[in-house]
Amino acid sequence: MPLSPFDADPTTTPTPAAPPRPLEGVRVLDLSRVLAGPWAAQILADYGADVIKVERPGSGDDTRAWGPPWWGEGAQRLSAYFVCANRGKRSVAIDLTQPDGIERVRQLAREADVLIENYKVGQLARYGLDAPNLQALNPRLIYCSITGYGQSGPLSPNAGYDFAIQAEGGLMSITGTPEGEPQKVGVAVTDLLTGVYACSAILAALHERGRTGRGRVIDAALFDVQVAMLANQASNQLIGATQPSRMGNAHPNIVPYQVFATRDGHLVLAVGNDAQFNRLCEAIGQPALARDVRFGSNPARVQHRQALIELIGPALRQRDTADWRPLFDTLGIPSAPILDVAQVLEHPQVAARGLIIPAQAAPEDGAPGTPPAVAHPILLDGQRPCAALPPPTLGPAHTHWQPLPGT
Repeated sequence: MPLSPFDADPTTTPTPAAPPRPLEGVRVLDLSRVLAGPWAAQILADYGADVIKVERPGSGDDTRAWGPPWWGEGAQRLSAYFVCANRGKRSVAIDLTQPDGIERVRQLAREADVLIENYKVGQLARYGLDAPNLQALNPRLIYCSITGYGQSGPLSPNAGYDFAIQAEGGLMSITGTPEGEPQKVGVAVTDLLTGVYACSAILAALHERGRTGRGRVIDAALFDVQVAMLANQASNQLIGATQPSRMGNAHPNIVPYQVFATRDGHLVLAVGNDAQFNRLCEAIGQPALARDVRFGSNPARVQHRQALIELIGPALRQRDTADWRPLFDTLGIPSAPILDVAQVLEHPQVAARGLIIPAQAAPEDGAPGTPPAVAHPILLDGQRPCAALPPPTLGPAHTHWQPLPGT
């Protein structure tokens, strides 16, 4: 069976190099749940941080119940959703509504470098676990709050849910077909990118703390991130006063850049410049299109979008997707088939890049073993960072940090 990067004591030979751990020695207190906060904490765990996840006694993170599917059995059972965002952490069951629970979190915060929480605005202040109180105990603490709408503004008291933020933050207005209803993205993309933004802010604060010796208070809001994610669409509105709208798979600023039907399915074409367009016209047997004044530049193609698509479409339907892809690759024309998730996870590029962490059998101590997972997407000096621990079962209460196994 392939060696999992989770395995802290490999016995196969030759022994692979240990995953890079640039954050070794950094302690993270994860008071977050569901996705955005846990995603940020998991990234830090992959980079080698020691992450303790504080959960409600008895039930834990909401996503522990978000199944099926499940990994493991009985009390050791984990939902696949929980697995995706919580590797590398140790679980601590603490009741924050009780004085002894509050004191335990305060003890952990004294020893932490980073705290991540996603409670409603003001909720942790009622327990004395807000940034001013905990930074009074530990001035070096980097305190990251992740909320739906941020710590200020008229909507700051509201809870934040990815679906609702995609709606109110404009993403759904530009996602879907013109004749259909607005659509959300197929994963909780606002949660995920908020986690990435939060993680980048935490890393910046850790770097700064090396100079100043003091922590920071980070205010990360799903709504703010979603507005920033509008990117060129927001820029189009701000600069051109052109209301972005749903265009299906077409691009507002580039043509041809969309899905086309082939003889046996569909193909994405992403033609980003005039040279690629000229080669496309040759490849599909329509060289005259490149000389047509209506299509000679990208601005002209945007202006005459519909006419061009109606001319390209029939030519692409003459051959199968598998015939077009190698031809376009050879000519440097960006294209891709549309794969389902199962096909992606079995893709030869995924295998070549080592993007799947294989499952590992359960150890003799009754733990559920290591579930399969998608690996950290970044390589450092050719190696993928990977947390030393699998996603945790709901743990007992602890009052202080213990060394990670093998450290």
